[in-house]
Amino acid sequence: MESVQRLAAIDIGTNSVRLVVAEPLPDGSYAVLDEERAMTRLGRGLSASGRLSDDAFAMSLEALGRMKAIAEGREAKLVRVVATSAVREASNGAEFRKAVWRTHRLRVEVISPEEEAQYALLSASRRFPIEGRSLAVADLGGGSLEVVLAAGSVVDRVISLDLGAVRLTDMFCLSDPLKERDWRRLRRHIDHALKRDLGKLPFPVEVLIGSGGSFSALGAMARFERDGREGTSHGTQLTRAEAARLLARMLELPLEMRRQMPGLPPGRADIMIAGAAVVTRLARYLGVRQLVVNEGGVRDGLILSAIGGSRGVGPVEGRMEGVRDFARRCRSNVRHCEHVADLAGRLFDGMRRRADLPASARELLTAAARLHDVGFLVSHEKHHKHAFHLIMHSDLPGFSAREVEVIANVVRYHRRALPSRDHTAFARLQKADRRLVKGLAGLLRVAVALNRTHAQLVTDVRLRRRGDRTTIEIVAEQEPEVELWDARRKAALFGDAFKTDVAVRWRRPAPQLRLVASVRRAGGAA
Repeated sequence: MESVQRLAAIDIGTNSVRLVVAEPLPDGSYAVLDEERAMTRLGRGLSASGRLSDDAFAMSLEALGRMKAIAEGREAKLVRVVATSAVREASNGAEFRKAVWRTHRLRVEVISPEEEAQYALLSASRRFPIEGRSLAVADLGGGSLEVVLAAGSVVDRVISLDLGAVRLTDMFCLSDPLKERDWRRLRRHIDHALKRDLGKLPFPVEVLIGSGGSFSALGAMARFERDGREGTSHGTQLTRAEAARLLARMLELPLEMRRQMPGLPPGRADIMIAGAAVVTRLARYLGVRQLVVNEGGVRDGLILSAIGGSRGVGPVEGRMEGVRDFARRCRSNVRHCEHVADLAGRLFDGMRRRADLPASARELLTAAARLHDVGFLVSHEKHHKHAFHLIMHSDLPGFSAREVEVIANVVRYHRRALPSRDHTAFARLQKADRRLVKGLAGLLRVAVALNRTHAQLVTDVRLRRRGDRTTIEIVAEQEPEVELWDARRKAALFGDAFKTDVAVRWRRPAPQLRLVASVRRAGGAA
């Protein structure tokens, strides 16, 4: 992508429309030149009607016109306009996008919840020291809550919940001040959604980094309580107890008195109880005591993404270096994984012509072998499933989305359950890719088994096929009993994928190879 001097991003949210105009800096960050916000409440009443209201529709169109003029006045070379849950869900969302194009010649991208979450994580990773920490990054908007569970910058899980501040206000905040029965209903609804959609956490969460107006307002209110100063809340740290105390105070007050609370923007006071309730209940569910406010969020991630540009599909060397870098960041056992990759490649070479495997699939198998243990970063238990999520949400430079999905599925099936159409991620693959995943996972299972002790005892692998039987000959100086045992019990998927009976046997290296190995060892000792 060409270098762009000035960038503009517009985020059309459920509660407000926001613009940021920025100028990239040499260090990969940027300077904000201008910002604008309009609280248009585009999602007001959406839960009941399923449509964007006429008033909010018109207000948002008008706001976009102003923001386009500001961006043009600032000579922004790139304007990116994204819409989130309100436009995504509304029955007249497509009509709104067409109206924006007709009126302002702005093309609106409707981004997915997963994209929202990824932009929020990108923002958090650039603004805060997150490496080596298990964390949750949450972006709370008017229509939805996106949560990323990550180990440093490595994503384990992305979840979108229908817990936006505007949505919940429409559903539950029906009295002023909020009556006890309405508060109980709101609290139960949030807790139920968190339990249903987040489920069991993959690891203990150390810190919650939150973006969106509700997080920012709580940070500003907490800051005013401490030192009596108003201003930006970016980077503010507050405890869960502080957030709960601020919420309790808001629950006692009618709307007009909430509008006067220091740090709380008056235009947000009507939806703030629902927003604060989501923040406090989420922190409670995650078990975190510390919350950090990130005022950047999705818009910040959009600008950073635009500055970084698209890497596209690159050369093989660069692709593999990206795989190695990701494995290192996940603290994989490099020596073990490289040995498994070598054995998997030898198995592939032995089966390629017999099984009509595409030559390009060797690189995907190598990548999967080097990444098969990245799930240990999260937990030993079910690490193959954690690895699938980590890879699916990773940035593997040069690999297409389809290739990343194949690699992730091969790793998913390097142990335990066999590939099944009952598994959503496997079922959504194209038929040819399902067949490919099955074959590559069969090869990887055997390769992993051949280094079960992590001692690199197996030095070579040969395949011999007669009729319906394939013999895997493993070459080692001494009989590798554990590797033989594990390969024999892990060969079922190999046999099923390639329609063959499988035998595994050991043989010593040829005498001349043993002599060469002995000389090399002697030379190394000298």
